[in-house]
Amino acid sequence: MQQSEPSEPPPGTSRPSADRIGVVILAAGKGTRMQSRLSKLVHPVAGLPMVRQVVALGRQLRPAVTALVVGHDADQVAAAAGDGVEVVMQADQLGTGHAVLQARDALADRADLVVILYGDTALLRVETLRRMLDVAQDAALVILTYVRGSSPVHDAVSASYGRIDRDERGRVAGIIELPGSRRYDEIQEVNAGVMVARAAWLWEQVGRLPKSPKGEYFLTDLVAPTVAAGHRVEAVHPSDPDEILGVNTQAQLADVNRIAMDRLRTRFLDAGVHMLDPATVYLDSTVQIEPDAIIQPNTHLRGRTTIGRGSEIGPNSIVEDTTIGERCRVIASVLEQAWVGNGVTIGPFAHLRPGARIEDEVELGNYAEVKASTIGAGTLIHHVSYIGDATIGAGTNVGAGTITCNYDGEQKHRTTVGEGAFIGSDTMLIAPVTLGDGARTGAGSVVNRDVEPGQLVVGVPARPIRRARTARPANGPETVTDPTPGDASPAQS
Repeated sequence: MQQSEPSEPPPGTSRPSADRIGVVILAAGKGTRMQSRLSKLVHPVAGLPMVRQVVALGRQLRPAVTALVVGHDADQVAAAAGDGVEVVMQADQLGTGHAVLQARDALADRADLVVILYGDTALLRVETLRRMLDVAQDAALVILTYVRGSSPVHDAVSASYGRIDRDERGRVAGIIELPGSRRYDEIQEVNAGVMVARAAWLWEQVGRLPKSPKGEYFLTDLVAPTVAAGHRVEAVHPSDPDEILGVNTQAQLADVNRIAMDRLRTRFLDAGVHMLDPATVYLDSTVQIEPDAIIQPNTHLRGRTTIGRGSEIGPNSIVEDTTIGERCRVIASVLEQAWVGNGVTIGPFAHLRPGARIEDEVELGNYAEVKASTIGAGTLIHHVSYIGDATIGAGTNVGAGTITCNYDGEQKHRTTVGEGAFIGSDTMLIAPVTLGDGARTGAGSVVNRDVEPGQLVVGVPARPIRRARTARPANGPETVTDPTPGDASPAQS
């Protein structure tokens, strides 16, 4: 398409400064076609509410102010948008022009250029907005447009979008909306809604928009008076047509999520992350993965998760808000709000719950569950155990079926196990209880009293046997403790 000739900025405006950008995000709509009790804009795209994705997009422009215009479900939408926005209420939903007008006081005298975004355009790229801002240095108004015909999906979404009317010289002259003239169906260039406008001109004109037959005021009606006043209106095409996609239905939300995750997967692949079957790896936009990591099929990485270099995650694993170090292996397991050091193996079928801290070289086997506990370096928990509200020292062996009984029906209590301990199979540790370095329990013991370093206890309840045991802390020399007097029945010895 031909570019129109440069024109002078609108009266009363000067060439805008790069650090005088304002962002308006329109987020007042109801979104009834989603058929959901949640606001449309709260639904997640790549792990974040779609409105927060748009806020993050605008933040990349380093604006002087970001105004979020809310209406339906205002509190819900404002909370989902996060911090750093000025919330503006549109009590009556009277169209896009009326919505922008509500933001005038929030942006007045704080921006020379205004970027107008929509809360459901989560696929828009910041590079496209920067191109629009560059063009706006010499134009009063810049609109984002798309030429239909390149994709059935995008053509279907944009079927009812306004069409760009151009004059005989190829210059933008106006926008034709439905129901329009016969020319509507002949024009293939459509308005994607996003705009960049000179602030002075926008605030002067937005209050003068004509009322539509439905009693609403639309931003698209800015184009014709801008052209009539002799000012330049330019159109910018996105480099990727996916950028124009909004969300009005659950099917469109699924499409947008798929595209967003495709972008993330491509980014990680290009950075040296290995994925055997990328389409079966599900990622949030907040996830970080270092090069040489391996992500196996059917793995879900969510929230503020980080994966270290050389670690292998999956198959069939869910990792959420968890830090995993280097050279780890996580097989068919669930990790939530946990921290994992280097060289750790987890699974299959292990579960790390919030507050789990797993130090280097630990082995957690099948059906091992850890909650709000620290597992010391080199400790082995290979089978069917629950460790909750505990500190387990380095170099300890935890036998199959070991349970920390941390809850008495009213309060949680802690268990502390020293270094180099040996916990026999089916041991019950009745918290609060402390086992010293090198302590040992016999199989099936119920430990409800503290155990001295190097001491062996057996039975129900567990009692110390007469013989002293050699304590070998993980990081210290052997020590010999005095035998603890006590009666040990043959069943306990």
